[in-house]
Amino acid sequence: MMKKQFAVMALLLLAMNSFNASAQFGKKINLGKALQAGKDAVQAITLSDADIAAMSREYMVWMDEHNPLTKPETEYGKRLEKLTGNIKEVDGMKLNFGVYEVVDVNAFACGDGSVRICAGLMDIMTDDEVMAVIGHEIGHVVNTDSKDAMKNAYLRSAVKNAAGATNEKVAKLTESELGAMAEALAGAQYSQKQENAADDYGVEFCVKNNIDPHAMAKSLTKLSELSSGAAESSYVQRMFSSHPDTAKRIQRATAKADSYTKK
Repeated sequence: MMKKQFAVMALLLLAMNSFNASAQFGKKINLGKALQAGKDAVQAITLSDADIAAMSREYMVWMDEHNPLTKPETEYGKRLEKLTGNIKEVDGMKLNFGVYEVVDVNAFACGDGSVRICAGLMDIMTDDEVMAVIGHEIGHVVNTDSKDAMKNAYLRSAVKNAAGATNEKVAKLTESELGAMAEALAGAQYSQKQENAADDYGVEFCVKNNIDPHAMAKSLTKLSELSSGAAESSYVQRMFSSHPDTAKRIQRATAKADSYTKK
């Protein structure tokens, strides 16, 4: 019992020390239910795939309610359909696509198969580059990076609530403060190994869908150029801030694309 308690406390401390939240576009998520201090922290460690899938669906319902989804008949809607209309699933996971009509240069894929692209990203990228970014984000889901991020986000929320259980002032969390889980998810930073694997998936995604495989490197180049003046909470900063040698990442994606085009 002592060992189990020690393991839980160690994980709680790790989560508290490593958390670096940044706000997602739109408002903070309303989970619609209270988090239960220590009990939830333990449950977060043993979350099943079904639990995480349910959280992903809840997160996406909120996101779609609080961000303006483009209509099919709009310019963005027609372009999205042209790009993704024939892509129904990946590795057995059913996909659904949408464009948020916001200026953010952002995109993400969630564990329930939802893929969302912001209009700001579509504005600065070619069709092939948009698809490469989509492939990269799907890669994070296929490689379980997104699932792990969701689990860690839930754990962070439980940690925050557990801290509040011993402090009357902190314990009176507002509904928006319960959005810590969404903030943690939005601010998740992947390791260089995870990013490289997602880049690889992006290149392969392009090849499978008859898209220029060099689009992955080209999209990374554009995002890297944008990152120099971007806010710390932005998508481009999250993609590159923890990886100072971005040039190697771009060179790596280029080399992988070359391996397909020079055969």
